[in-house]
Amino acid sequence: MLSSLRWSVFFIGLLIFSFGITMTINVQHLGLHPWDVLNVSFFERVGLSIGSWNIIISVVLIVISWLLDKSYIKLGTFFNAILVGAFVDFYMWLDFLPVPSNTWVDVVLMIIGIVIMGFGGGIYNAAGVGSGPRDGFMLSISDKLGAPIGRVRIISESLVLVIGLILGGPVFVFTFIFTFIQSPIFQYFYLKIGRRINEIENQRFDKKLPSNSA
Repeated sequence: MLSSLRWSVFFIGLLIFSFGITMTINVQHLGLHPWDVLNVSFFERVGLSIGSWNIIISVVLIVISWLLDKSYIKLGTFFNAILVGAFVDFYMWLDFLPVPSNTWVDVVLMIIGIVIMGFGGGIYNAAGVGSGPRDGFMLSISDKLGAPIGRVRIISESLVLVIGLILGGPVFVFTFIFTFIQSPIFQYFYLKIGRRINEIENQRFDKKLPSNSA
């Protein structure tokens, strides 16, 4: 059974990750991550909210992943699908972020948002309670086709970007450099937090051993 520590880390990570998404959406004229380009484009074309489209697309991806390979779908995957969209809508409803100024300040805010996304993404993934809907989707396709995950990610996100672009989503400079900023930060905190969680759990386990053996 997964520990309360892992679930706590997971939910904190989701809160941080969602805040980072909200920051980037606030200055979306600079360009967004391909999946967020798609969410925003549907919001502008159809209505509902950006968070609602995040949830809808996540559920669709979970269904596809479930049909391809159930191993990547865990309880955390469903929480991720619902909560990220809900948190993004909540942050946007609070309306506390600075109004875009179309100056260098927007660039700074965008970079901070991407860094926060990398930080939060690393944290919630380190909890190990389930892949996110998008990661599970790409891992499932990778396993099914026997293709490298890197190639599947590039092709998937390129297709998503093209659809978002056709629908009029916010594609600009940061769309193409997003991953280069976010990925190293994600990896650093994913490994660091993951090791720390394992250390804490091992310490707890060691403390229980004497009483169990008595």
